[in-house]
Amino acid sequence: MRKADRLFEIIQILRRSKKPVTAEAMAAELETSKRSVYRDIAALLAQRVPIRGEAGIGYVLDRGLDMPPLMLTTDEIEAAVLGAQWVINRGDPQLSKAAKDLLAKIEASIPERLRPYIDDPAHRVVPAYDRAQDMIDLGVVRNAINSARKMKLNYRDVEGRATERVIWPILLGYYETTRIICAWCETRKDFRSFRSDRIVAANVLEERYPERPAIMRVKWRKAMEADWKRRRAEWPKRHGDAHTEA
Repeated sequence: MRKADRLFEIIQILRRSKKPVTAEAMAAELETSKRSVYRDIAALLAQRVPIRGEAGIGYVLDRGLDMPPLMLTTDEIEAAVLGAQWVINRGDPQLSKAAKDLLAKIEASIPERLRPYIDDPAHRVVPAYDRAQDMIDLGVVRNAINSARKMKLNYRDVEGRATERVIWPILLGYYETTRIICAWCETRKDFRSFRSDRIVAANVLEERYPERPAIMRVKWRKAMEADWKRRRAEWPKRHGDAHTEA
């Protein structure tokens, strides 16, 4: 790897990490020595790149570094194209259009020699032919999540039973053929998931829920982990201990 490429990769490693990164970790990822990393860090500091480091802790990149957005590697372009293809095929109409616009912007900003990676990529996402039809505008749901507003749903479960719920929407989940709203349900006093194709009607309320969406997502993840552990613990009791003999 050329030194210029290695300097860029060090910046990328620091940009994507939310915690200090040690020289040892960077050396392992770049397949080089810690001494080379130390020299590269010194070179970046000489170029006034805002890197802070503390012995035994690691390095962090301060805010304020401005890098041209067109400095993309071929792997990064292919990753962006693959992700955009998935959203185009499985996202709601608003996100699908945004993904197409993203690809157009990337194509317009990269050198001519890299445009085939967008025009004729080596990777394809299989179209989702049996997608369930969304019954509501998921763009409205995203706005409700970002503004921490409650929603009132008329919902039908898998057996067709109708219920009315007031929820705190915190997350949209995109599966192969369905989309779900993860939320705190005031009726059940617990986290619940609602499929977008089973929502009969939905209204965003003026009332905001008391917790920030980010905090609610942390609580949701902990609840999902606890539920998964409980299910794993109950599996042998429900199905019996399976032992095989050689």
